Amino acid sequence: MDWLEQELAKALARKEPAAGFDGRVRARMHRRPRWLAIAATILVMMGAGEAWRQHRGQLAKEQVMTAMRIAGSKLNRVQMHLKGTEQ
Repeated sequence: MDWLEQELAKALARKEPAAGFDGRVRARMHRRPRWLAIAATILVMMGAGEAWRQHRGQLAKEQVMTAMRIAGSKLNRVQMHLKGTEQ
């Protein structure tokens, strides 16, 4: 075995945890879910707000496009009417 394999075997060898490790892990686990829940709630609210803004923007775009089609149609009618009177 070369030195790298020896170092890897040494680093990956099973070691017993320090005294009190279990208690420290359990204490941290009890604190973590509260912060995770708060962070998840904030992210969901931000995502929902962004989705709502995009939805409203899409509706506004559709309304503008409808208004442009109506205005274009009316303008076309007026132009056709004017061309008819010029002849």
